[in-house]
Amino acid sequence: MTEELLKQRKEMLTDLVNDKTYVPMKLKELAVFLNIPKHQREELKEVLDILISEGKVGISKKGKYGKPDESSPIGIFCGHAKGFGFVTIEGREQDIYIPAEKTGGAMHGDRVQIVVETENSGRRPEGAVVRILEHANKTVVGFYQKNKSFGFVLPDNQKLSQDIFIPQGMDMGAVTGHKVVVQITDFGGEQKKPEGLVIEIIGHVNDPGTDILSIIKAYDLPEEFPEEVMKQASRTVDTVDKREMEGRLDLRKLPTVTIDGEDAKDLDDAISISKEDENHYTLGVHIADVTHYVQEGSPLDAEALKRGTSVYLVDRVIPMLPHKLSNGICSLNAGEDRLALSCIMEIDGKGNVTNYRIAETVICVDRRMTYTAVNAIVTNRDPEVIEQYKDFVEMFDLMKELADILRARREKRGSINFEFPESKILLDEKGKPLEIKPYERNAATKIIEDFMLMANETIAEDYFWQELPFVYRTHDTPEPEKMKRLGTFINNFGYSIKTQNGEVHPKEIQKLLDKIEGTPEEALISRLTLRSMRQAKYTVICTGHFGLAANYYTHFTSPIRRYPDLQIHRIIKENLKQGLGEKRISHYERILPEVTVRCSAMERRADEAERETDKLKKCEYMSRFIGQQFMGAISGVTNWGLYVELPNTVEGLVHVNDMTEDYFIFDEEHMELVGELSKKRYKLGQKVLVEVAGTDKLTRTVDFKLAEG
Repeated sequence: MTEELLKQRKEMLTDLVNDKTYVPMKLKELAVFLNIPKHQREELKEVLDILISEGKVGISKKGKYGKPDESSPIGIFCGHAKGFGFVTIEGREQDIYIPAEKTGGAMHGDRVQIVVETENSGRRPEGAVVRILEHANKTVVGFYQKNKSFGFVLPDNQKLSQDIFIPQGMDMGAVTGHKVVVQITDFGGEQKKPEGLVIEIIGHVNDPGTDILSIIKAYDLPEEFPEEVMKQASRTVDTVDKREMEGRLDLRKLPTVTIDGEDAKDLDDAISISKEDENHYTLGVHIADVTHYVQEGSPLDAEALKRGTSVYLVDRVIPMLPHKLSNGICSLNAGEDRLALSCIMEIDGKGNVTNYRIAETVICVDRRMTYTAVNAIVTNRDPEVIEQYKDFVEMFDLMKELADILRARREKRGSINFEFPESKILLDEKGKPLEIKPYERNAATKIIEDFMLMANETIAEDYFWQELPFVYRTHDTPEPEKMKRLGTFINNFGYSIKTQNGEVHPKEIQKLLDKIEGTPEEALISRLTLRSMRQAKYTVICTGHFGLAANYYTHFTSPIRRYPDLQIHRIIKENLKQGLGEKRISHYERILPEVTVRCSAMERRADEAERETDKLKKCEYMSRFIGQQFMGAISGVTNWGLYVELPNTVEGLVHVNDMTEDYFIFDEEHMELVGELSKKRYKLGQKVLVEVAGTDKLTRTVDFKLAEG
């Protein structure tokens, strides 16, 4: 069907369903009415599906086409392991609950049209899927189970509740225990399982590396760079040529350092600092000029946009750019001339930027520092480390001084500071977890964070007022309903948050976090507060960053590992050199909306994959401690049991069926499980002694039971 013909048919059908005399019809009735022969009815259905997805035509539960109806909205189906699901609809605060018998065969991630059947105040709306408009899962990763003449694949993703039937001869010779990639050939329906064929055998579930590789495949993370990308990367120079320095601000004699983790190899930010008097600091944030080597529209650029971000899994990094660039010419390695894009800020004693300059520069880093070493100097005053870096101690003390000022300024305006326990999982050469160590932020990590935030804000405000196309990092105000629920919950602990017309100021959130600091419920209320807030995302409109209490914010400081940073570097450099003409402004206005949507989606994908690999290795680690007891804190209370978090950040479930001392009832208002006879209460933050009852690598879960005494 040509584009012109498709356009004509869409207009004809839209006019028809909007005609006052039109009565909703099924597909067959429409075909007869329009005199469309049987062999062309599939084309008619395709056009109707497009119109439904565009919201121009609606379809009833009985399959009749008519005007789009608010009671038949379109959204994304989120599945649950037990078969039911929820549909998220853009612009609607509450999700629609879909019972298992009314999913219509929809799978997690599918774009669906639903009918809202009940919508009573105080209760979650309920509905039914009437049509699947777009399938999200073309391939699925899972555990293969062989029967005599056929097989099944149990999806790794617990939100995909249905097994996938594999007909005889379609399994590539897989045996029970293999992890496989399945291509779905038939999505089935209410009465029929999905069918598929095995297109790749990842390895046996017990083979080293198969577990992480399964997650990589499940999230469709790119393992290798295409040949044309590697060819372009191989042609990249290893050193900076003098001709490349022409026209740049030469800062090679300026004392400059990088501060990163011990194992970091892609160093994309460097710092310089000086102090003229009590009220005059000069802070230089120098960022690797990646766009000098990654030109717009090149294979390297196209692949970087496709990936969106580097992904940091527990045992490997899947980089956005090939190592030839990320660890080589784009990395600000000590003692080597490097091209940079610098934001040089003059800051007064109160932390206000009084003047700044954004410039293309050439730098040469003097020392490659680690967070550990810098913290040993500025916090611990370790004499050996101070002696080792004696020429730079004054610089690090000055950094600490300015960072404290910047942080105090940010906190005064209401910036929210979430302090969650983080961990680092150490693996052996075969990928088995050896230890889970707490990862603590120290003074050095905070210094770099404070300086990067300042540069990001300065750049964002500059380009906002220039009114040029740009990519911003935005974080919207929380939904009033979620803040109301949070307020109700924290009242149980004697806390409150002030709202005005349903909205909350970030300063109120920070006040709450300050009040709960050091209390048993700190981690739990902090986590619940974070869940009550919206996700940060990339946008072309500057709406501010709620969490940072910032009116202007962007991501400028990590172009090696984040595409939005790379994109705005390109805009900044072009604007610095010749300014953006109408043609280039039009170009960026056209491409940036798609860039922001894609990069936000790729960031979410990376976050989810990173969480899944952590859960997997934590589960594997705890399998060594079956039968052993640990003290933990209740981190979640549901009608199916208690979630308990150990000091090493491992979380497990105590199922209500295993709480045999009494019959426990879930009190949703107070988030407690209450014993029917004993009135014993289990609530958030409560310390409990648990025993490790079991682990399941397939579901990545840890099971606890309450220990005696």
